[in-house]
Amino acid sequence: MHQPALSLAAVSAAFASPGGGRYTAVAEVSLDIAPGEFVSVVGPTGCGKSTLLNMAAGLLAPSTGVVRVFGDVLQGINLHAGYMFQADSLMPWKSALDNVMAGLIFRGINEADAREQARYWLQRVGLAQHGARYPHQLSGGMKKRVALAQMLILDPEIILMDEPFSALDIQTRQLMENELLDLWSADRKSVLFITHDLEEAIAMSDRVVVLSAGPESHPIGEFAIDLPRPRDVAEIRLTPRFIELHTRIWGAMKDEVLKGYAQTQGAIVSVESGRRHV
Repeated sequence: MHQPALSLAAVSAAFASPGGGRYTAVAEVSLDIAPGEFVSVVGPTGCGKSTLLNMAAGLLAPSTGVVRVFGDVLQGINLHAGYMFQADSLMPWKSALDNVMAGLIFRGINEADAREQARYWLQRVGLAQHGARYPHQLSGGMKKRVALAQMLILDPEIILMDEPFSALDIQTRQLMENELLDLWSADRKSVLFITHDLEEAIAMSDRVVVLSAGPESHPIGEFAIDLPRPRDVAEIRLTPRFIELHTRIWGAMKDEVLKGYAQTQGAIVSVESGRRHV
């Protein structure tokens, strides 16, 4: 049996709350991701999905439990992982080419080699003719392609993605999802993908993990996605098996989504009430 590329073993994350107590975002979460496996985590807004990803990246130390990377306890930043954020992380004063090569320069690669590799990766993501453009000159989809190249040029063994396509329109989003699957299928990195979109999770993943509403969020379901690959994310949504999987997983998470929504509405009411009494 292969050793997991990434293992979260009974991890919890607790934070100090404004009232002086402690708020436990996620509690006793265990999750293994095999080498080459694409796993998505879904759940209600505010259930701690990004908190799990930050622990996997080494940006947040778990309050309890342990994170392991290829069997070794993670201490500090996960150097085996590449991280793609929800918000754009491109440097606005650098061209697309310079953004893509920046990580290699930081690692000490000489500029000529870094530039050659960056050109190759811009070509891989369909932006060979746009390397001289600056972020403000690129569309939303182009920026995401640059961000993909910026991450993949470093050849990470694990890819961590935090709702990377949520700000895109539906057509551009589906193009980017297919782009990611094409790039992933070439060398099958391990992927932990955070999304609030159940259809996106099913269309892309080998496995979908559902989290409960917070606080103390924890997995309430885990579903193998047996749809054939390669996949077109738009076409696969029309197949009977996709619809069957969607119905089954939504049935498991619907109550938690409603619970999370009620909590959000309650928080809004409390804030508005407080403002009226100020």
